[in-house]
Amino acid sequence: MRVYLDNAATTPLDPEVMKEMCKVMETTFGNPSSIHAHGREARTLIERSRKTIANLLGTSPSEIFFTSSGTEADNTAIRCGIADHGITHAITTKIEHHAVLHTFEALEKAGLIKLSFVNLDEKGNVDYEHLETLLKDNERSFVSIMHANNEIGTLSDMERIGDLCEAYNAIYHCDTVQTMGHYKHDLSRLKAHFVVCSAHKLHGPKGVGFLHISHRIKIKPLIYGGAQERNMRGGTENIYGIVGMAKALEMAYADMEHHRQHIQELKSYMKEQLLESIPGIEFNGETEPDKSLYTVLNVSFPAMEMADMLLFNLDIAGISASGGSACSSGSDIGSHVLTAIGTSPSRPSVRFSFSKNTTKEEIDYTLTKLREFCLVNA
Repeated sequence: MRVYLDNAATTPLDPEVMKEMCKVMETTFGNPSSIHAHGREARTLIERSRKTIANLLGTSPSEIFFTSSGTEADNTAIRCGIADHGITHAITTKIEHHAVLHTFEALEKAGLIKLSFVNLDEKGNVDYEHLETLLKDNERSFVSIMHANNEIGTLSDMERIGDLCEAYNAIYHCDTVQTMGHYKHDLSRLKAHFVVCSAHKLHGPKGVGFLHISHRIKIKPLIYGGAQERNMRGGTENIYGIVGMAKALEMAYADMEHHRQHIQELKSYMKEQLLESIPGIEFNGETEPDKSLYTVLNVSFPAMEMADMLLFNLDIAGISASGGSACSSGSDIGSHVLTAIGTSPSRPSVRFSFSKNTTKEEIDYTLTKLREFCLVNA
């Protein structure tokens, strides 16, 4: 049996999305910047997709800018938001995605900013009083705190952070890669200046994303070239990816509550079964539905022999899961997220992440293999 439980790393492309993309690939090849009929046809598809996304998110099409990825969107928001507004102080957490952390570290190393980290508790929750203190005690700040952590699933309160940033005239960037298409974002109400999307996290194609730039802020481009994306991002647009992303987000919104209920039930079931059958099991991050991303369950197994072989044995059994974020696989320094929240390195941790395609049979098979491994290595 083959089981895929690494949906936080990437999701399989939905067949309906693929069908939509293939139709465009077969019929539309013009450069969207060309003014002839072939170019206008391509441009129409891009702008129609932009309008679809904007309508779903409660914002204006003029605030949606297409990118190659969530990483590019994060870099654009951070680098340009800081440079173009003369920001010299940034606030983030130690559990952000490396697209955010490494960008800040590079700016700090270059002497362009002072970087402060918000305190977190042992489950990765933000200390909002400490955040306010940092905002109060420093010059105008750039704040970047993700909506849901990609490894442990703990959610932040976007409304509360937005209110604090507004009160202290800070710029607020939120990495929403893990929650776009899984939660409904009303960007007309949220006070974030920047939010991001990566299509392959919501059953769309790889190689495309978008950056939402609120009308309340202006920045210059990160990538120069042609006049694409209203002079904000040079480079010929990925027509097929953009169409696929819009279709994937449209489908996600149409069936969001149904999928959420299905996935949450599987997550809760797996959590309960692990607690009942494996002594000493714990969970990293929040796991309660109102505090946790419903697609992620990070399991901390008891210390055991051959602990470093757990993921390998799952793979041999046909089960794909992760020990941390996929972007860090191959690294020998372990998970920076688990280190930041104080997880014991003697306990092997595995991130299981679910999608609308995950079945109870797959969870039961995974539970059986986990019990077998823990029993043999106890």
